Parts: sequence; C-alpha cells; structure tokens
Amino acid sequence: MTVTDTAHAVDPERGTLAKAADENFPVAPFFLPRAWRTDLMAVYGFARLVDDIGDGDLAPGGADARLLGVPEDRADDRLLMLDAFEAGLRRVFDGSDGAPRHPLLRRLVPTVRRRALTPEPFLGLIAANRQDQLVARYETYDDLLAYCELSANPVGRLVLAVTGTSTPERIRRSDEICTALQIVEHLQDVAEDLGRDRIYLPAEDMKRFHVQEADLAAPSANASVRALIAYEAARARDLLNEGAPLVGSVHGRLRLLLAGFVAGGRAALNAIAAADHDVLPGPPKSGKVHLLREAGVVLRGEG
Repeated sequence: MTVTDTAHAVDPERGTLAKAADENFPVAPFFLPRAWRTDLMAVYGFARLVDDIGDGDLAPGGADARLLGVPEDRADDRLLMLDAFEAGLRRVFDGSDGAPRHPLLRRLVPTVRRRALTPEPFLGLIAANRQDQLVARYETYDDLLAYCELSANPVGRLVLAVTGTSTPERIRRSDEICTALQIVEHLQDVAEDLGRDRIYLPAEDMKRFHVQEADLAAPSANASVRALIAYEAARARDLLNEGAPLVGSVHGRLRLLLAGFVAGGRAALNAIAAADHDVLPGPPKSGKVHLLREAGVVLRGEG
C-alpha cells in the first residue's frame, strides 16, 4: 500500500466508526468487556459501511472506492461498490486473494478468527443493500419481514456469536427483536426514505388505510397516515415483546446490552405515540430518561 493509500485509509475508518454515537441503540457501550467492545465495533464498522454504500452516504473524495478497487469515476455505482465490498469480505474469510485493503474489512479479520464467525450474516447485510437498489416498494408485510431477515436479523445473530451465547431459541428471539427495531426505524424515517424513493410501509396496508404515496410527502401526517403508522407500530411492539425473553436468558453485562436494545425500541415507539404517530416532520426522539426507565422495566421482566 502506498503512502497516499494509507492516508486515504485512515479517514474512512474513523469517519464510519464515529457514526456509532449517532445510532438509535448502543453499539459497544463502556460496560462491556474490552474484547467484546473491540469485536462489536469491528462488526459495526462492516454493517455501517455496507449501509452507507447502499444509501449513497459515503464520505466525499472517493477513498472508499479506491480502497475497494473501484475506479473513482464509478464510485456512484452502488451495485458495483457492493460487489467489490463482497469480494473484500471473501478475502476476510479465505485470504486466498490476499488481505482486504479497506481498513474496516482488515479490522474484521481478527474478530472473525477469534469468534469463529461465518460469512452468512455478513452476506445477508450485503444482499439487503443490493435489494435496496432494486426494490423500492413492498407489497405485503411478509415481504417486509423477508427483507428484515437480510437487513436486520444478521446483526443480532452476530452479537450472539461474538459473545458466545448463540442457541436456536436465542437466535429466534433475537430475530424478533431485530426485525422489530428495523420496522421502528422505518417508521421513524418514512420521510427520509421517501426522499430516496423507498417506501417500507407495506402496500397492502397503505391500501387498507387509504394512504396514497403523495400523503407521505406532506409536511405532516393526515388521519389515515397516523392510523397506518399506529398499526405498524403495534406490530413492532408485539415483536419486541415476543423477543424480550432473550434478555432474561443471558446474564451479566450482556443482559444490560440486550435490555438496551429492547428498551431503545420501546422508547422509540413511545416517542412515535407521543407525536400522535405523525412521523413526517422528522423522526420522533425519546430522551435518555425514557430509555433508562424502559431498560429498568425490561431488566425487571415486567413487560
């Protein structure tokens, strides 16, 4: 790697990992063991970068493209970038083509080795972002759930794998929580997603509540949109409740982390409800007090 490449390699890594502070849910909080934090941040770096590629949110300058071996004049070709990213991921696992050049992929190598991780969850995240380039509307709720299987559930499975706590039952509960959190994020980001020409509200539900796409572009939600958002929020809350026993199945600091995920989802849903389900002006946000209160409820197993 040249000196120039090295200089380009620093900023993409730092810039991407810095986004962890802005996420809805804790990524690698201070109370976790250092080894867990290191590996969870490596996983986060991968997941954040693949989402940034899929959303066209990469830092200007083309450093990520260069590090992935994509010509600068094709850095806006998201499918090409995702293909290059997948090629880099395969180097993480087999190394037959040499080590990956992107620092976020290099950071992943020791984590994969230490935790005996498999490629499938990572490939699922890439597949979800490919789907985002090709599919902009979802006809049914089941279609949306299938998307969440790729876009969200791998994250929870990776958390369990990194912490050495995977079991079939925990994976099932984790999938319910992760799908719920993905749906909550979609509800918060209806306006932002529409700006990307994406709608994650199932078309069959929009029809049932007499919601047109133009209604989602309004400055504030009408009664039909609010009713639709309330309906989808109730579904997400049910999924969170189904998955919540995962928290009680583990111990120690991992229990705190998982309680934070469930509490974050519930607090976000409470904020949506407090806004009378009007998400169009921007994502309703919950304060830290509400989050901590919900975390206490989850940890006590009261809800």
